[in-house]
Amino acid sequence: MNIAIIGGSGFVGTRLIQFLDGQQVLKNIDKRESHFYPEITHIANVLDKETLARELQGMDAVVLLAAEHRDDVTPISLYYDVNVQGMRNTLEAMERNGIKRLVFTSSVAVYGLNKENPNEDFPADPFNHYGKSKWQAEQVLKDWHGRHPDCVVSILRPTVIFGERNRGNVYNLLHQISTGAFLMIGKGENKKAMAYVGNIVAFIDFLLRNQQSGLEIYNYTDKPDFTMNELVTLVSKVMNKHIPSVHFPYWLGMLGGYAFDVLAFLSRKKLVISSVRVKKFCATTQFDSSKAHKSGFVPPFTLEQGLSRTLEFEFIHKAAGDKIFETE
Repeated sequence: MNIAIIGGSGFVGTRLIQFLDGQQVLKNIDKRESHFYPEITHIANVLDKETLARELQGMDAVVLLAAEHRDDVTPISLYYDVNVQGMRNTLEAMERNGIKRLVFTSSVAVYGLNKENPNEDFPADPFNHYGKSKWQAEQVLKDWHGRHPDCVVSILRPTVIFGERNRGNVYNLLHQISTGAFLMIGKGENKKAMAYVGNIVAFIDFLLRNQQSGLEIYNYTDKPDFTMNELVTLVSKVMNKHIPSVHFPYWLGMLGGYAFDVLAFLSRKKLVISSVRVKKFCATTQFDSSKAHKSGFVPPFTLEQGLSRTLEFEFIHKAAGDKIFETE
């Protein structure tokens, strides 16, 4: 199978190429050069449908990873340009090349915050522009598939993805806990759904190999979910150090988040702390991923193993160097 990975220079794409390398014929299509796989990288923007169509010649399947996803993207229209129009351009380029296989990474952000363990049939209620644009992209894809029922489409809705070399919210949280510069907002009983990147790329490979027809949607989280208190305990165990945990009430944490919002506005700088991130930190993020785990897919790593591998790589061995990926 000749597989084109659109947006493969990023965190998940790099690990996916590493996972598939040697098994498939791969092409990475990205607006940026790849740190690790420049030899298979072709520079193209998902907004440039003519170049995209040209680069998809000879491909059998597409994995669409390209997205605008940070909390602070400006202008806001970029979410919709890249995530929605980028989907339209990809589908048009696939049509022009007769490609009938697509895996699209959407997001559990389509459900919104503090929903009670939503499954794939749960109503969409995105609270931010990232979630709204991902939901719109899904609708574009569903409409397209209705006109192309012979195509095989997998929509993957992962929760927050973490792993070695990633510099996103989970890394920031693990770094704060491991250094002791950590404030527990709330009781710490809220559960946080997470997905280790090694399992995400293995599941994408599983879908490419095993789904034979139709359009299927899969939530993906690694189970069982950890509470914030359990996460602190695991970090303490892996790092072999006592980590104090002082609990602060939610209202005080949000007040601090708003203060950082004002500071970021005045300084025109992107800060690690914000009201949105405090809200995300305190939210219960649980999702029903039983469909994925009953599909026959066996994750190569447990959640504890994924967290342990990340902690050891990043904070014990400090092995990342300057080859890192800035994400959310």
